[in-house]
Parts: sequence; structure tokens; C-alpha cells
Amino acid sequence: MNTDTRTTSIGHVLITGGTGFIGTALAGRLLRLGARVSVLTRNRARAQTHFSGRVTALESMREIDAAQAPEVIVNLAGKNLGEERWTEAVKRQLVASRVDVTQRVIDYIAGAATRPRLLISGSAVGYYGARGDERLDETALAGEEYQSRLCQRWEQTATKANEYGVRVCISRTGVVLGRDGGALAGLAPLFRLGLGAVAGSGTQWIAWVHMHDLLNLFLRFMQDGSLSGAFNNTAPRPVTNREFSRAIGRVLHRPVLLRSPAWAMRLLYGEMAHLYLTGQRVIPARHLEAGFVYRYPDIDSALEDALGALPGHA
Repeated sequence: MNTDTRTTSIGHVLITGGTGFIGTALAGRLLRLGARVSVLTRNRARAQTHFSGRVTALESMREIDAAQAPEVIVNLAGKNLGEERWTEAVKRQLVASRVDVTQRVIDYIAGAATRPRLLISGSAVGYYGARGDERLDETALAGEEYQSRLCQRWEQTATKANEYGVRVCISRTGVVLGRDGGALAGLAPLFRLGLGAVAGSGTQWIAWVHMHDLLNLFLRFMQDGSLSGAFNNTAPRPVTNREFSRAIGRVLHRPVLLRSPAWAMRLLYGEMAHLYLTGQRVIPARHLEAGFVYRYPDIDSALEDALGALPGHA
């Protein structure tokens, strides 16, 4: 494994899932820093339009130019877990979009003449499962639920890159708050109409992170060769669902008077409702111990920035 502790330049970065919410923001930040960016996509023309021709769009790992191989791969591909009910067919898609794509990245690394120095691979705080009020740092054991097992397979596949001398950083990401999409894109319109609601009991924890801080954490992985293993890429102050909902209401100057009963959510979403009715009190211990400074450490400042930039917010 690469144990180089020197600060390194970023160079050429390949992003899988590059046209998604996080991938788009990361590509934009890297381009502003002067890095060369490639994205792996299912639709080359759409990706080129999405980025106004500023990135190299690839539809297969086989298209990577061996003479200009990426120095960093950021593996963010994955179907949204909250997109639709978890039928058996959807569960297979969730696995394929994460584990299978990650395996293709590993296969590329195994056969590459020039291998990347770093693989950053996505995961989620769902790794820990439903744990009530337990404070969860990176040493906590994995859960035993569907999303926990999915994250474990995802991480185990990515970690195979270690066998080829590639440093691996796993990003166990929480709910990402940003200006151009993500969870707030669906929630903000409801709250503006006064239809914002607390989910279930409201006592379940939400581990969250502002996009600005998440991108800085990714850059930290790229520039500090001493970092490897799993990291909780979350803000230091998780909140309960009730606190989260009320914070959105405060920022948008709307009351939060409604509650979505657990039974109704289970009826509507099936097994997927578990995502919304349970949570994780995740602490980014490794980043805090290293002295990382968050620009948005608390939920109010994060929402003020994220929601203040969305249309309709006074």
C-alpha cells in the first residue's frame, strides 16, 4: 500500500457517477483547481453537454488512454436508495450500480500498466444500520440490515485495490446538503408550502454534511498520502429528524406542524421506509482527531447556505 505522506498534486481524476449531485460538484471543484477530469457515464453526449465539454466522457473503462491514465479514481456510481420501492428487481439494480461498477474499477486497476495512486470509493452511513442513540465512529461494527450488507459488499470490493498497491479511502457519507440538488431539492418545496413534516417519531438521527465540506474532505484524501481506510464523511454534529425538520422550517420561516406516521410511511414505501424511520448518530472521529476544520459544522449554518441559494428563499 502507498504510505507516502507527502502532499501531492491532484493531476488527472476519473469520476464514476460523475454526472450525479456529488460528482458534478466535485468535477467542478477539480476543474477550478486546474485538474484534468474524466467521467465514466452511460451517455457520453449527455455528459459532455452537462459539463459544457470541459471533461472527457467515457462509456467504458476500456476507453481510458493508457498514456494518460488517471492518477486518482473517485468511485461515486450508485442508484439512489430512496428512488423507488425496494422490489427484488430494484435491489439487484442497487447492487449492480455499486458493487458491479466497483468491480469493473478493480478489474481496470488490475490490468493497468500505470495504476492510480488513490481510489476514493463511496459508501454510506447506512453501513452501521439502525443503532438508536449510540455514537458511531469509524471503529463501530457494521449493521445487519439490507443497506448495511450492501455497503459492506461495496467497501470490500473497493478495498481489493490495496492488493495492487493502490491507496484506498472509503467515504461513508451522510445526507449531503447543497445548493443544486440532493435531499433538499425534494424537501424544500414542501416546507415552503407549509407541508414540511417530522418523519415517524422524529427521534431518529440524521448524519449530514454540507457539500463544501465533503468536497474538501475528498481533496484531503487526494493531497495527503498518509490517509487510508474508512472515514465518516459527515459533519461533527448530527441531529435528530425532528431537529432537522425544525431547522429547515426556521431557515425558510415556515412552521413545522405535521408528522408523517411510521405506519403510513411503511405503507407508502415498503421496506425502503426503514431508511427514513431509523438513522445513525455518526461522528467523524478520524477527521476531528486530525484537526479538520468544518466550514459548516452545525445544521443551521449549513441550511442557511444551501437553502439561501435556492429559488424562492427570501
